[in-house]
Amino acid sequence: MANRKFMPSAPNQTVWIIALIVGFLGILGHFTHIDILSKYNYEMLLIGFVLLAIGTAYRKV
Repeated sequence: MANRKFMPSAPNQTVWIIALIVGFLGILGHFTHIDILSKYNYEMLLIGFVLLAIGTAYRKV
């Protein structure tokens, strides 16, 4: 098992779209004043990034 290399893969299209939407809403909340978006903008950016990282690190996600 130690000989296996880390082989990242492209995330599933649905995971990618969800991460893109959440990240976009986080950016929108940073630059505009929308109560719920502005309050959680950094958390939404973090969630979008984590979704992309998980989708890339694991196959069939």
